[in-house]
Amino acid sequence: MKVKFVLTMDDVVVNDENIDQVVLDWVSDVNQEEIMDVSHKWISTQNFLTHRMIGLTRVGESSLTIEPMEESAESGA
Repeated sequence: MKVKFVLTMDDVVVNDENIDQVVLDWVSDVNQEEIMDVSHKWISTQNFLTHRMIGLTRVGESSLTIEPMEESAESGA
């Protein structure tokens, strides 16, 4: 299923530069198991973002939103 991810990070430091807010969004085809895996890692792994993003050394508050995308149904008229 197509899913939209939105990652919001406040008060970040990237390559020694302070940034107030960074918002990244992307769409991906994933199954329910993959969504659960990402959600679990997000919640349970300390410093999840700084370990996965090159140059990111600090994150204040962050949130990850995962939203299913509605498939547009074609009307058969």
